[in-house]
Amino acid sequence: MPVPQKDGPRANRDIRGVRDVQLIDDTGQNRGVMPFFDAMRIAEDAGLDLVEISPNATPPVCKILDYGKYRFLEQKKASEARKKQKTVEVKEVKLRPGIDDHDYDVKMKAMRGFFEEGNKVKVTLRFRGREMAHQDLGLKVLDRVKSDVSEIAKVEMEPNFEGRQVVMVMAPR
Repeated sequence: MPVPQKDGPRANRDIRGVRDVQLIDDTGQNRGVMPFFDAMRIAEDAGLDLVEISPNATPPVCKILDYGKYRFLEQKKASEARKKQKTVEVKEVKLRPGIDDHDYDVKMKAMRGFFEEGNKVKVTLRFRGREMAHQDLGLKVLDRVKSDVSEIAKVEMEPNFEGRQVVMVMAPR
């Protein structure tokens, strides 16, 4: 039966197939290249663990430290990195071909806010009834949107028809 792989670096007796290691002791001093069993003995004498820090180096770099504390600090670091990550959302703004100026301004103000937050915006222009006969009016509205936000956003997906609506995706610069 295969041995299950543990996540994280190998420690102590899990370090296999290695004859010599580059040892860094618990004070951070480089002890140089030495046989694995000597390094293991030094770690046991100090009451700490021998942890493989850089397994791909020749010889592998091992450090003497408290493995439990090391894992805790790594998890804490990863958690902090996840907290700082910002997920980009796609916000949707719906327009009509005959949109009035004030309504248009309100929608543009909302779009600017979305771009400042770092979100993408999906602009959907919906045609109803006979408006399909005047698709050029809808495309003019989308061109107006493009030109009004050109300094803060770029077009990620050009306007394309999906049934009775035109969809365009814009991303912040």
